[in-house]
Amino acid sequence: MRSHEAGALHAEGYGGPPLYLPFPDDVMALLPQLWPETVRRDEEGRLTVAGLDVVSIAREFGTAAYVVDEQDFRARARAFRDGFGEAFGSVGGGADVYYAGKAFLCTAVATWVAEEGLSLDVCSGGELAVARRAGFPPERIGFHGNNKSMDEIRDALEYGVGRIVLDSFVEIERVSAVAAELGVTAPVMIRVTVGVEAHTHEFIATGHEDQKFGFSLSSGQAFEAARLVLDHEHLDLRGLHSHIGSQIFDTGGFELSARRLVGLHARVADDLGHHCPEIDLGGGFGMAYTSQHTPLPPALLGKQMADIVARELKAVGDGNLSRVPRVSVEPGRAIVGPSTFTLYEVGTVKQVELDEQHSRAYVSVDGGMSDNVRPALYEADYSCTLANRSSAARPMLARVVGRHCESGDIVVQDEWLPADTRPGDLIAVPGTGAYCRALSSQYNHTPRPPVLAVRDGSARVLVRRETIDDLLALDVGSS
Repeated sequence: MRSHEAGALHAEGYGGPPLYLPFPDDVMALLPQLWPETVRRDEEGRLTVAGLDVVSIAREFGTAAYVVDEQDFRARARAFRDGFGEAFGSVGGGADVYYAGKAFLCTAVATWVAEEGLSLDVCSGGELAVARRAGFPPERIGFHGNNKSMDEIRDALEYGVGRIVLDSFVEIERVSAVAAELGVTAPVMIRVTVGVEAHTHEFIATGHEDQKFGFSLSSGQAFEAARLVLDHEHLDLRGLHSHIGSQIFDTGGFELSARRLVGLHARVADDLGHHCPEIDLGGGFGMAYTSQHTPLPPALLGKQMADIVARELKAVGDGNLSRVPRVSVEPGRAIVGPSTFTLYEVGTVKQVELDEQHSRAYVSVDGGMSDNVRPALYEADYSCTLANRSSAARPMLARVVGRHCESGDIVVQDEWLPADTRPGDLIAVPGTGAYCRALSSQYNHTPRPPVLAVRDGSARVLVRRETIDDLLALDVGSS
């Protein structure tokens, strides 16, 4: 939390920037690790993406708007595909990369994922419907969720998804019943709660089985789930699945989770006589929102995880290649997050006096917590830049806030902007591809922004802007 037990005046960031945000030499400079690969500034200081300037984007499509660099998205997808494919080429049975659709999914993105050779992880009937609309190969789809409905399970099995991740004993019976009804065998994985929680640079190895997901490993639930699945003729136990956290910047947590998952894999093979052909180590790989974040490149991440899996397989004596599982991972945020920025227009700028020595500029934009709730929900930090022109003004410490009737409606907690930032300027916030549109709302009856893809100097709409008519269409009236 940003609060301090001695009072707000002692909290980090009060009256001054946080430690990771030093006074800039050039307030207009772009940190490359925060932006899509084609983003530049032109000779007028305007931000451009794939050769198209944001002033033109705002003029044609309006603001607020999510802007996706298609080339960047595809490049990141390929980097995970190739990095993990090469790293696991001689470890286990190879590797599959499942794009985590919960980060952001639409039919175009599903198409990109399929074309770049990745698989797709969905966790609702709605996400599955998007995949089906895009014609995504069903055998490359994994279906997640801790409370799948009978209709969702039926839709998944009718479409022929490659795996359903079981999350409870109820689901074992539920999926088996639907599979029997349809006369099919359901490929399933067991989600294992391995007792490891990883977050940023830390991981904790105890006390994290108290959660809604998965079967507890330490209590024996996961092994019992495997035994029960093997007793059902309409279920095919494909493997074991784990997930340990989000915004992970090193592989320390994966080392312990892989050890426990590989150990369970060996026990199922030895005690139950069943070789699970897959294990899934989950996702949660971090991305850079600000200069304080240092994510690993996919190739290095894949190599380190392959080394971990190789060590754990060796430790359980699993040198028999017929028993070595294929490994899968599920990046979402790390692919789509950095590929997207949100474009806003400034509405008001005001200076608020904090005390005799400190003031803060509040820069209000035409969006906010309805299109990016993460700062309010998680106290997530973001960066931003003046996007429509150059400026030689001195830097001022600013807080970019939204238009909603909520004091916690903050888009960027702290950032340096030119002191001449004014109404009508454009502000771009990078790193908004993951969980911004996916978690968006219509708070204050605010229509959601469009999602635009830019490639080779032109932009197109992937998801159109909502309208007031869209909001009213669901209101059935009083009669």
